[in-house]
Amino acid sequence: MPHTKVSDDDFRQFRDYFHRETGIHFDSSKRYFVDKRLSERVRETESISAKAYLTRLAQGGADIELQHLINAMTVNETYFLREEYQFKALVESVLPEIVARRSHRRPIRIWCVPSSTGEEPYSVALYLIERWPALATWDVEILSSDIDTEVLERARIGRYSPRSVQHLPRAWLARHFTRCGDDYQLSHEVRDAVHFTRCNLAAPRETRAFRDIDVIFCRNLLIYFDDASRRQAADALYDALAPGGFVMLGHSESMARMSSLFRARKFPQAIVHQRPEDAA
Repeated sequence: MPHTKVSDDDFRQFRDYFHRETGIHFDSSKRYFVDKRLSERVRETESISAKAYLTRLAQGGADIELQHLINAMTVNETYFLREEYQFKALVESVLPEIVARRSHRRPIRIWCVPSSTGEEPYSVALYLIERWPALATWDVEILSSDIDTEVLERARIGRYSPRSVQHLPRAWLARHFTRCGDDYQLSHEVRDAVHFTRCNLAAPRETRAFRDIDVIFCRNLLIYFDDASRRQAADALYDALAPGGFVMLGHSESMARMSSLFRARKFPQAIVHQRPEDAA
């Protein structure tokens, strides 16, 4: 019978290891949550103790189990059109500025990280379809990433509860969803507009795959990082952007506290952070 109790030393070992791997920092206020989820993984892997489980992870060679642990420890709470003013800023201010200065017609690239269960990238797609007439003449690529492989699978399926879709206009629901029992199934046309991929924002070897992005939505993720991880993430976002590209953060997040690389832009709908156009 495994000994699943998590000691103070186990918690500290887990916290330091998980921070190194993901950039996410759990302080003592999250102890109950960590103990519960960590104990579940100890039981699932039939480890003899939490310490033995963590030692195995720290020694390497347990990438599959690390992914299971990440999936267990990440929180995914979202819904369609969350902080809608930023989607308005996208179609009314940000995209018109991007297309006005573009001298060639390469696709506009938008990256949502984290994707969670897909409500955010699909909100971007729906907003473009419904509120941006220039979509008829511009190609748009929507990329979306998360560290949690389970939520990526749910995002690709695109089936949502009434709570998730409660802020969508009824006309949008009628045009883009079908009722499936108590849930709503998003149309394959909208689902096909988003490409989902796993990415750890704290891993430079993974973020290097993202370049020449025009707009990044990175909302309500960096609140789980410590200061050093936030600075590293800000650098990764900067490198991913094309010169003149934009980042949208959550309402409680401040780029000024993380990085001096960006320029704050005050649009009528929202404050957005821009990589300077003359950046190398």
